[in-house]
Amino acid sequence: MLDLLFLFVGIAMLTLGGEALIKGSLATANRLKVSPLLSGLVIVGFGTSSPELVVSVNAALEGQPDIAIGNVVGSNIGNILLILGLCAVITPLVVKPLALRRDAVTMVAASALFPILVGGSALGHGDGVLFLTLLIAYLVWAYWSEKYQAAPSAELHQAEAEEVSIGNKSTLWTVTAVSLGLVLLIAGSQVLLIGATGIASYFEVPESVIGLTLVAVGTSLPELSISVIAAIRKHADVAVGNILGSNIFNLLGILGLSALLQPLPVHQRILQFDQWVMLGTSILLLFLLLSGHRLNRAEGAMLLIGYCVYIWLSFSIFGG
Repeated sequence: MLDLLFLFVGIAMLTLGGEALIKGSLATANRLKVSPLLSGLVIVGFGTSSPELVVSVNAALEGQPDIAIGNVVGSNIGNILLILGLCAVITPLVVKPLALRRDAVTMVAASALFPILVGGSALGHGDGVLFLTLLIAYLVWAYWSEKYQAAPSAELHQAEAEEVSIGNKSTLWTVTAVSLGLVLLIAGSQVLLIGATGIASYFEVPESVIGLTLVAVGTSLPELSISVIAAIRKHADVAVGNILGSNIFNLLGILGLSALLQPLPVHQRILQFDQWVMLGTSILLLFLLLSGHRLNRAEGAMLLIGYCVYIWLSFSIFGG
């Protein structure tokens, strides 16, 4: 019971910390006259992944690579199957393929690069450097193409910033929000890791399974809230774009930084099962977005059923 309490308290702290950091960062960007384009691309697109970032980096430094990697891989799977599935069930997601094509292709490429770099064993310092270099290149490419070539995705990233915009705030408010967000994220990651490790030990379940499921879902709550709200408001491109940006940052940014700080051996079940589920769901999403230009309720239900099957397989066949 105590471990479960730690887990849920940690998730709550991470969720509140992520929300505070995003809003504080956006308020700071407004005061500094940062463009909505850059705010949406960087602060919102990647800020929603801040819980995954602190948990995976903390786990890597604490010598828990199964949670560090499982959190990222599980979050990417859950973002597509669980969050987008839920959004599409709430309301069909009609999207503009040109606005999402670059990010969708980048997500698939990053997902395909993961098993190549792992090579059946681990992610090393060099892999971390490559991931981070690719992330910087992606950001430069995205910003340049949207600002100077009027790419269709520019409106999407501006809309992402507007989706969670809170207007002008005082300097004291912004500093407090950012500081509180960072404190909650760091403390919440510690509390969550204690609970997750305790649960894995008590039920004799590998830490990789806990990282891929409970931890991954818990750290994905900011993505869930923003995408569901966007879906309810009929802002389908924002709902989908938020997930694409988060998945890109999870792989290139979070795993890149984690591997740079500490080499990450990859659990056998991730090599045999989860990395291929992540790649398969990424390709499936790309196909659905570029073929029908929408995710209807039936496809959303299919994604949710797929996530239920994935969770069942995680704890039954691949839970050892």
